[in-house]
Amino acid sequence: MALSRSRGAGGFTDINVTPLVDVMLVLLVVFMVTAPLLATGLKVELPKVEAANTPVPDAQVVLSITRDEKMFLGERDVTANLLETLRADPSLATHRALYIRADESVRYAAVARAVGAAKAAGITSLNLMVDPDLSDR
Repeated sequence: MALSRSRGAGGFTDINVTPLVDVMLVLLVVFMVTAPLLATGLKVELPKVEAANTPVPDAQVVLSITRDEKMFLGERDVTANLLETLRADPSLATHRALYIRADESVRYAAVARAVGAAKAAGITSLNLMVDPDLSDR
């Protein structure tokens, strides 16, 4: 007695997964291309110092200060209302840690304003990001 698949009343019971695999591969390629673009964000030339690289955990908040001293929290321009934005940020309320990326040509006063606003907002952990200078090693 041979078992064979028939097109009877039940029809085929196999699931065709080829379209699903095609869609998943397209999504994988799209995310692989866009993820580095989203992570870089603003163009900031970090100062080069003899230090280890500062990795930023995914859940942390990064304040970027550009060459023209504009301040961005993520992609939002917060130059005018930095203190209020830091106080209202929900992830800062839980983690209390802020990473500051300042362009190397920014005046000390702009970084000091950012640090002062962060302290006034109750942030307990400030981290200054730098570009490690590996030329002397």
